[in-house]
Amino acid sequence: MHKEEAAMKKIGMLTSGGDCQALNAAMRGVVKALAHNIDELEIYGFENGYKGLIYENYRILTSKDFSGILTKGGTILGSSRQPFKLMRVPDENGLDKVAAMKNTYKKLGLDCLVILGGNGTQKTANLLREEGLNIIHLPKTIDNDIYGTDVTFGFQSAINIATDAIDCIHTTAASHNRVFIVEVMGHKVGWLTLYAGVAGGADIILLPEIPYDIDKVVDAIHKRTKEGKGFTILAVAEGAISKEDAALSKKEYRKKLAKSKYPSVSYEVADRISERLGLEVRVAVPGHTQRGGSPCPYDRVLCTRLGSAAAKAIMDEDYGCMIAMVNGQTKRVPLADVAGKLKTVDPKSQMIKEAKRTGICFGD
Repeated sequence: MHKEEAAMKKIGMLTSGGDCQALNAAMRGVVKALAHNIDELEIYGFENGYKGLIYENYRILTSKDFSGILTKGGTILGSSRQPFKLMRVPDENGLDKVAAMKNTYKKLGLDCLVILGGNGTQKTANLLREEGLNIIHLPKTIDNDIYGTDVTFGFQSAINIATDAIDCIHTTAASHNRVFIVEVMGHKVGWLTLYAGVAGGADIILLPEIPYDIDKVVDAIHKRTKEGKGFTILAVAEGAISKEDAALSKKEYRKKLAKSKYPSVSYEVADRISERLGLEVRVAVPGHTQRGGSPCPYDRVLCTRLGSAAAKAIMDEDYGCMIAMVNGQTKRVPLADVAGKLKTVDPKSQMIKEAKRTGICFGD
């Protein structure tokens, strides 16, 4: 492939929101493809997410900075959470954040800003598009909840770690005839818990999308005990919710959580199982290990493809899109069509039905 005879491209990059294993791999994919096809290229890396764009904290990077980072977890640019709902609210010094981001972009004479992040990040990316900036978004989150793409990068790596945690718990639970709950990340959606739960052979899987009946959970454990199975593994999403709590308004539920003695839903489920069955129930929380470590091979391939596709969109000067993976093909999806939408697990989906057919209980 011959390099394009084009004017210098000035590209900004930032990573926002929670980190994941494959952010570096995705940035590398973009830069390698651009550097291979464009003679003159300047990369401006904004530090710690949108903060870097707001406060002009950046460093100029070369293709060498992206060499050797395919397998490196986290992000070489740093990240931070900047809630979308506060983007229009001036900072403590009265600074207009949106105006500041636009000023930084224009001051540096950027041709495009490549933004890597999840749902909140995407909403701000769309806001900047609406404000007239050239934006490309790459869908990152271990939750796999971004609408318009079949898969997000970070998801498969997190599945591997959460599954390993369940695998490790299996051996100790079997040895001691215990009920074990493994709490998996995911406040609003249950993709990670569903996949890790099925892959790890969990007996009960509790998801935010399927409010659980504690009696059904207890019945499933009791049934296993009667069948001579001395242990039970539950994979419980952070955002799992009981049918009673799901019936509350958001305000009532928040008030209940504020008064709760439990650090998370898993401990409440454990307590209620103990009360009914008199069994010892332990809770294991892999926590941020699910975001850490090296990206798995699947994510490395995915990020290389998404990064290369983002570079092609930049070369085509086709902006205002998210680079998605749809039916195994990279696709440019208009940000306006997907920003602010959440991709949730359908309780009636084929995968849920298939999991139930194998005897997995979802508490419904």
